[in-house]
Amino acid sequence: MPSQVAKKRKHAEIFEYLERAIQSGERRAGERLPSEHELTELFQTSRPTVARALRELQHAGLIERRAGSGTFVRTPETNGTARKLFGLLIPELGQAEIFEPICAQIARRIQTLGHSLLWGDSGDHPEKGTLADGLKGLDDVSLGLATRLSRAEQACRNFVEQGVAGVFFAPVEFTSDEGKTNQSILAALDRARIPVILLDRDTVPFPARSRFDLVGIDNVRGSYVLTQHLIQQGRRRIGFLARPRSAPTVERRIAGYREALWDAGATPARDWVRFGDPGDAAFVRAFLKAVRPEAIICANDITAARLMQVLFAQGLRVPEDVGVVGFDDVKYAQWLGVPLTTMQQPCRELGTVALSTLLERIAQPDLPLRTVLLEPRLVVRQSCGAP
Repeated sequence: MPSQVAKKRKHAEIFEYLERAIQSGERRAGERLPSEHELTELFQTSRPTVARALRELQHAGLIERRAGSGTFVRTPETNGTARKLFGLLIPELGQAEIFEPICAQIARRIQTLGHSLLWGDSGDHPEKGTLADGLKGLDDVSLGLATRLSRAEQACRNFVEQGVAGVFFAPVEFTSDEGKTNQSILAALDRARIPVILLDRDTVPFPARSRFDLVGIDNVRGSYVLTQHLIQQGRRRIGFLARPRSAPTVERRIAGYREALWDAGATPARDWVRFGDPGDAAFVRAFLKAVRPEAIICANDITAARLMQVLFAQGLRVPEDVGVVGFDDVKYAQWLGVPLTTMQQPCRELGTVALSTLLERIAQPDLPLRTVLLEPRLVVRQSCGAP
């Protein structure tokens, strides 16, 4: 089966085509854009696909749609007269690769709309908050965990002092006190009445739900599709591996994995799901001995990469002896010793939707609580054993 990563989704192609035209000045403010019918003909696609691209451009603040008149490039007046300052707080930036493209897209969209972004690693004036500057602080992998958490709380205080209009926040995971840190940050922002968009994950375990809007991916469906793919390759004894104290998103991935196995008539045993260090050879040996898996789904790509190293060191072959798949499709996934099959997160779209969700919350504070889930995409490579 050929890799599904090479072919760009048509709606994203249309979005980027019009986005470039607007940002380059080829399409000027107030100019009427081609109709849906014209775009359908130009891109040889369906009308719903064109409508989705236009809807995302509208959410990004680049266009406006006037009933009976058509679609137009937004003018500065329709973008709003007040220049806003937003905060971006990602304590694990650099530890989790998926956040870099999400943050980059948020920064681009905010800049396009004429607003400013204050990165969580700096107390300086927001004009310093470029993408390059923002990636210098919290992504320093040499920083200890306690230091990063302390800086996150200091950044939160700085956001309150600066009076930001809203904050994008990715809660901390993999620590024993992440709940305390997350709640401390959210409580401070809530007292200041600053709207928050949670990125990727909630701060409480499923099925509980915090009272902040969340933008992420459909982890249940993504894991279901990934498990279903392994089953179609003839692998039915499938284990699931995650690190201890993982985010609530992992619980959703486990739920999708189990549901796919049940639907296929392969009832998973409780010990098929294991939490431990994928780089610990003794732990991996015990996992393999107890479960005897034909394939292992890893909670993310970094877990899969570390597991594969240990498997190779033990003389096992991937995928001949055991298939390994991941989640996220980070940059190095295709360059591992055996290229990794994984679920790709739509990071660019996540950044765009996160900003539009925050702008809607600012404009309408009384909107109901929202959970916006985008669909991940299966990327098939050699590690699952597919031809």
